Amino acid sequence: MIVHHDSEHDCLTLQLGPRFDFSIHRDFHEACLDSGKAARSYVIDLGEVTSMDSSALGMLLLLREHAGADRAEIRIVNAGNELRSTLRVAGFDKLFVLH
Repeated sequence: MIVHHDSEHDCLTLQLGPRFDFSIHRDFHEACLDSGKAARSYVIDLGEVTSMDSSALGMLLLLREHAGADRAEIRIVNAGNELRSTLRVAGFDKLFVLH
């Protein structure tokens, strides 16, 4: 996982590797939630992700709550067709901006 914080726009970008599952839970938590203060916006780049499990959905929900729930600005980008379908079936297209 590559983490980049654009301090000028207060945007935290996470570029995830091939697996978005429980194995990266600690790294995801440290990158997004441990600072205590939410960034203004988040970009979750799924371009390299080939597999995602239910814990990934849970991590996204935790991030959404941390970022202010309905006020959160979180974009999920570069999701392949299968991942995009999974996110839609789970209703995440109503909670996040999917690009």
